[in-house]
Formats: sequence, C-alpha cells, structure tokens
Amino acid sequence: MAHLDVSNIDYFLSDGRQLLNAVSFKVGEGHKTALIGPNGTGKTTLLRIIAGDVTADEGAVTRSGNMGIMRQFVGQVRDETTVRDLLISAAPPALAKAAKAVDDAELAMMENDDEPTQMRYAHAITEWGDAGGYELETTWDEVTMAALGVPYARAQYRASSSLSGGEQKRLVLEALFSGPDELLLLDEPDNYLDVPGKRWLEAKLNESKKSVLFVSHDRELLANAATRIITLEPGALGASSWIHGGGFETYLQARTDRNLRFEELRRRWDEEHLKLKELVNMYKNKAAFRSDMANRYHAAQTRLAKFLEAGPPEAIPIEQNVSMRLKGGRTAKRAVVAQKLELTGLMKPFSTEIWFGDRVGVLGSNGSGKSHFLRLLASGGTDPEKEHEPVSEVSIAPVPHEGTVKLGARIRPGFFAQTHVRPDLLGRTLLDILHRGDDHRSGLPREAASGVLDRYGLAGQAEQVYDSLSGGQQARLQILLLELSGATLLLLDEPTDNLDLHSAEALEKAIDAFEGTVLAVTHDRWFARSFDRFMVFGSDGKVYETEEPVWDEGRVQRER
Repeated sequence: MAHLDVSNIDYFLSDGRQLLNAVSFKVGEGHKTALIGPNGTGKTTLLRIIAGDVTADEGAVTRSGNMGIMRQFVGQVRDETTVRDLLISAAPPALAKAAKAVDDAELAMMENDDEPTQMRYAHAITEWGDAGGYELETTWDEVTMAALGVPYARAQYRASSSLSGGEQKRLVLEALFSGPDELLLLDEPDNYLDVPGKRWLEAKLNESKKSVLFVSHDRELLANAATRIITLEPGALGASSWIHGGGFETYLQARTDRNLRFEELRRRWDEEHLKLKELVNMYKNKAAFRSDMANRYHAAQTRLAKFLEAGPPEAIPIEQNVSMRLKGGRTAKRAVVAQKLELTGLMKPFSTEIWFGDRVGVLGSNGSGKSHFLRLLASGGTDPEKEHEPVSEVSIAPVPHEGTVKLGARIRPGFFAQTHVRPDLLGRTLLDILHRGDDHRSGLPREAASGVLDRYGLAGQAEQVYDSLSGGQQARLQILLLELSGATLLLLDEPTDNLDLHSAEALEKAIDAFEGTVLAVTHDRWFARSFDRFMVFGSDGKVYETEEPVWDEGRVQRER
C-alpha cells in the first residue's frame, strides 16, 4: 500500500506570478482522491511537481510505494510513437530504462552487426529479463486484449496515432491498474473515454486497492468514484487547497456552507474592527482633555494593533465568473440532410434530417465514426457551397464517404476540435488573436478584446500564447472564437472534456440560448441531459435515433 503527503507547496510562474500557495493535503492508503478546481489554477502543474517533472519553489512531497503516472497528453498522441511506446510510458522507471536499452541495441544492430554490437544487444535482453520485462509483456498481452481486442504481439508496433483518444486512454489505464505501482497519478483519465469506458474506470477505481490521485471534471465520475475531494481555489496570491473529506454528493452543499461561514466570520470581523477603531478615536478625543484617559487610550491602541496583527479570517475563495454568449442566426428549416451516407470503413449507410434549432447528442463507443461525421459536416458536407465553409482556420482532415450529406441555406459550421489542435493559433497571445481577427471574424479593439476575455475567465492569460494554456483554457478560447465567428451550426466534439464544473454549466446555458442548430459528440452523461434527440452509432455498424441517451453500445464489430 502507498500514501502521498503534499506539504506547503508554493510555485511561481516565469513572469513572477504565484500559481500555487501553500498547497497541502494527504492521500491515504487505498483512498481515491479527486483533484478539482477552475481551469488554470495549477492542477496539472501540481501533478507534475508530485511526479518530479517540475520543482516547487517551496514545500515538500513525500510518499511511500512505487508511483505510476498517466500524463495529460495521453489521448492526443499524434506522433510516431507505437503502442509499445505508450505501454512503456506507463511502466516503472527501471523497466522503462531497460526497454529503451533494448530498443537502442536493436537499432544499433540494424546499422552495424558486429560482435560488440551483438554483445550489447545480448546484454540489453538479459537486463530486460532480469528487470521483469517478460512477465510485464504477459501483462501487456492482457492489456491490449482488454483495450484493443488484439494480442500484444499484433498490437505492439501499431502507431499510437491510429488509435482513438479513448483507446489510448484505456490502454494506459489498463496497464497502470494491472501494473505493480501502488500509487497512481492520473491527469484527466476520463477524457476521451466513452461511457462504457467511464463506467469501467469507475469500477476499477472502486475495486482497486491502489491509492489514486486523479484530476477530473466529470460530475458523474466524481459522484461514483471519489472518496475525498481536494479543491484548488484561486486567490490573489495563487491557488490554495481545500479538503472535503466526503464524496461529490456532499461536496456542493459542504462548499456552500463553508463559504457562508466565511461570509459570517468576515462580517463579524469587520464589525469588531469598526468598534475598536471607534473606541480608539473616542479615547483619543477624551485623552486630549483628560489626562486620566491616556492609559485607556494606549490600551485601546494596543488592543486594535493585536487585532490587526491576528488578521481577518480566511478570505472567501475567488469564484470564476464565466459567461458565454453563443448567438447564431436564422437558417433554412432543414439544417442537415444525409442520404445513404456511409462513412467508409466505419458505419453502414444511413439517412437523417436535422432541423433548425435541434439539439442533437451524437453517442456511441470510441472508434465508431462520430468524430468523422462531425468533421464531414464541419468541412461543409459532400459538395460544400462557399457559404458552408467553416468559420475558423481549424484543420479538418478529409473524411472518405459514400452517399451525400448537405447543409441548408445560411448554415455556417463552427467546429470545436476535441484535441484543441489549432496550428493557426500557435505562438500567438490571446489579445493578438482577438485583435487581429481572421478571414471569418473581425478584429476587436484591445479594450473590447480584454472585455470578452474577462467574460470567459481568461483575462489573466491575455498575454499568454495559446500553446501555454491549460486544456480547459484552450477549450474556452475555442468556444469564444465560435461566439465571435457568426456560426449558425455548432459542431462540438467532446466540448466539456477539459472544462471545469463552472465552465461546463456556462456552456450548457449558452447552448440553451443559442439561435441555431447544435450537434455534440459527448460521453458526458450530465451534459447530455440538456439535449432533446440523439444519434447513436451502434456496435453493429448501424446509426439509429432515440429520444433518450443510450450509453451501453459496445465497440464496433469490425476486423482489427
């Protein structure tokens, strides 16, 4: 068993701003502790400090037991890494080092097959075996069968980029829960998982004896799996931590009660402060005429000084105020018409009509073609007219298909990319992005740009470049750009994955007020309650519609 003790962690950003302020908490043996808080408060940075990737300016982290880590990038791997590389990233350090030595030796053998190189390779293989590598490969065989449906021998050299985000997450999570590490750090493990995957994760968290610290914004997952909740609360001197010893069901009421107590304590402190100041002034005036009042005047001064030295009670946490105003506009009654549309190699032909004003949830397992369907609509459909071009510079890969899907008159698709990949925004500050505009939206004066950033809770990041933002901040900026673009058809691919609780609620309100049509791929059970019809991509390759969400569709049955 393992435990984690985080004590008085301070961390300053490169520009001198304090991100974390005396953050302290413990993760006891076997506890499943959730770390939550507004986007940008430092959750990922804190996990990186615990993992040893970043050094805190003050404070200490102590633990017992071996620690396994799943970092935030898992789910959006698009480089040359393989399935084996992903599994190695979740392995204990000694095994990861031994695996790298084997890989390096194999590459050397390809270039120079002399005796010293052969000896180096033989030594690396021996070290791999001694470290427990072959036993680990047996575990990996079970992992790839559970996550991908194929044995490790077939999966190991498959490109990670060929897996969906959910398949990448499931693969690494299976490896961590099956591995020897007793303490797990999981940075947003539920992102990209479909609902069966999230239910699997909830069951794993509940049944595992491992100690787990995980970051999540999924309200259902928090309610079903967290035994304790740590909140990073923004403040003037960086984020501090508040510990709720129960689960999510009692969290919201406990937080409300705590803030009310803070308000009452502050009100009493202010009243006492006023009384003491009035007392000092009264004795000051009397001492000016009566010498016998001098001692009382000095005593009152001392009392006020001690009162101020003790300071006010803990401040009420700063609440993030995010306000999204998605506007839209009138379009043709039939917003989307699909006829015998087949997503090549993914789903069987289907036909559907989506009407102006519809709120359509697109459901199904990972890899079923939901994101492909949204990308096809985002690029304007089968034969896009000029007016159907997307309202942003987001990169949209072509989607092979048969049949047709057409957009109605005055439909301007606005696409929210699940992976937040926006080459057009890289290296640019938020103020620059809004001030300069692009081919689809007018630039804003700097004062107006600052105003809308403030409305999205991004005023503090105005001079930061897009690449340096947290996942949730990037998500909010994407939604802001959709607001400014004049989109009349919102195509949202997992929009709540990286949004904190408050921002997700703000998005729900904005969608409700949006004049236009909305299609959203989602595995967020809470978020899906706000939609009025659903397209389900079934495990048999068929697409069908329902009035209630369907969460139990399994992986699509196809040759892998």
